[in-house]
Amino acid sequence: MNYRVEFHPKAAKEFFKLDGRVKKLVAKQIAKLEKHSEIGQLLGNKQGLDLSQLRKLYVDNKRVRIVYEVIDKEITIFIFAIGNRDEMKVYKDAFERKRS
Repeated sequence: MNYRVEFHPKAAKEFFKLDGRVKKLVAKQIAKLEKHSEIGQLLGNKQGLDLSQLRKLYVDNKRVRIVYEVIDKEITIFIFAIGNRDEMKVYKDAFERKRS
């Protein structure tokens, strides 16, 4: 079963800001998600942020993360954030975007 991939508007901007090489690697991982939605690791609770419904998928030797949710009822992968883990920014962004 193929999943439809949707981006939070800010995650789409993050994707388009990536340099060409990294953008290709991220696109490759997203293509995998369309067929295998569960390949990312469940997040759970990270430093007080409840990310229990979200998953992460590594890109570029763990330098970049894709934070997403699988919505089985809609057969959708919703990407909340794409970015570096520096100071938990990608997780904080995903947490805030999921809440809004």
